[in-house]
Amino acid sequence: MLGSNGGQPPNPPEQGVRWAADQVLALAPDAASQKAGSRLGVPGPWSGTGVEGTGVWGLCKGSGSRPYQTVVDLSGPAYRCSCPSRKFPCKHALGLLLLWSAGERGVAAAAPPEWAGEWLADRALRAARTAADAAGGGGGAATGEPGAAGGRGARGGDAAREAARRRAERRAERVSAGVGELEQRLADLMRGGMAAAERSGYGLWEETAARMVDAQAPGLAARVRELGALPGTGPGWPVRLLEECALTHLLDAAWLGIDRLPDPLAATVRTRVGLPVAAEGSPVRDHWLVLARYDTPDGRLTARRTWVHGRESGRTALLLSFGAAGRAPEPALVPGTEIEAELTPFPGSGQLRAEWGGPAGAPLPAGTPPPGGPVGAALDAYGRALREDPWLDAWPVTLTDVVPVPHGDGWQLADADGGEALPITPAARTRSGLWRLMAVSGGHPVTVFGECGHQGLDPLAAWPPDGTGLIPLR
Repeated sequence: MLGSNGGQPPNPPEQGVRWAADQVLALAPDAASQKAGSRLGVPGPWSGTGVEGTGVWGLCKGSGSRPYQTVVDLSGPAYRCSCPSRKFPCKHALGLLLLWSAGERGVAAAAPPEWAGEWLADRALRAARTAADAAGGGGGAATGEPGAAGGRGARGGDAAREAARRRAERRAERVSAGVGELEQRLADLMRGGMAAAERSGYGLWEETAARMVDAQAPGLAARVRELGALPGTGPGWPVRLLEECALTHLLDAAWLGIDRLPDPLAATVRTRVGLPVAAEGSPVRDHWLVLARYDTPDGRLTARRTWVHGRESGRTALLLSFGAAGRAPEPALVPGTEIEAELTPFPGSGQLRAEWGGPAGAPLPAGTPPPGGPVGAALDAYGRALREDPWLDAWPVTLTDVVPVPHGDGWQLADADGGEALPITPAARTRSGLWRLMAVSGGHPVTVFGECGHQGLDPLAAWPPDGTGLIPLR
């Protein structure tokens, strides 16, 4: 199997910067390749792995006596594998990239073996010649005229940027085609009525989601699967389905008119559609209080959400990471500790997500909770966030002086002074963390950190009335 440009990842990584697992899986030609590649994204079947520059290679044990030789040029991306698959990239290339995305413990720096080095060197030579020819400098490069090497390097950089621009344009065209198909699916649903969604079953939704994967819009694929899971989920499901369809239509319309959007909102739309973006904001160095951390399995991919708060900057940030095939995502920060580190924000309207730059010191026990406020202030903050990002699932809030009290068939957090109250989400009521919250409070006001969404608050951490000692709730 030999192929290139089977999908469009982020721009070629800088030295030492690795893609996330979801970015790798977005390269898969179909859902079956995603599943097969995830199964190979563990060290077990691999040997002789290594990375140097933009080359990644390894030997994958298959059904035969000889392992498959797999090598990837990240600058394309381009793939070469000795397996007979006709898919680009094949499951071995996807598995190798998932292993590489795990960091040094997955694929460490090494010198390439002969079979990988020859292919990578040949690609680099052909790329240099193509760049020189495109710039009209082929003669200088061939004759070794003074300055030819420097000119070839500059022209090569321009050619690489032009190639990246063309790849981005091709991916945008594919996404737009997928958006058109999704809009037709939504229009058919509206014409047939909400009741028809339950009768048609999940298969049609999964087929639509697969088309979004083919269009390299994994964010849209995830939304489609959520739509397909709503019919028949209890009283009021048609209303919930209609609401989610409206938000999906809004995202489709935003993508088709993305050139007219302000830059922060345009970045948010690209993220929601599923295009990978790089952390490019100004780095923030601070002492970060680790507020909460929890993992969410999704098939063979595990997503980790870690919330941190900067003592000096007052900034709350979300560290989002992924692990494939049973691997625990990084970083493994412990709630209730404080650590000095540098974070780099991602672009977008809310700018909550950030990239962890690694610790600059040892974790220490945290002191007091972050500053918060009453329920009304939290709802105001959530409303402002929705104005900037209508597809927002949840917004981090810290409530001070609130008491958990029963309400109807559920629970809510009420201001101790008798002001407003915020319901606790139905999902949180089924977890043991709710009872830990009751025990911490004992009927007295406490401080609670959580994610505020359209169903209420999902409490993630609490501090007792004296304000010391974070208690994880999830």
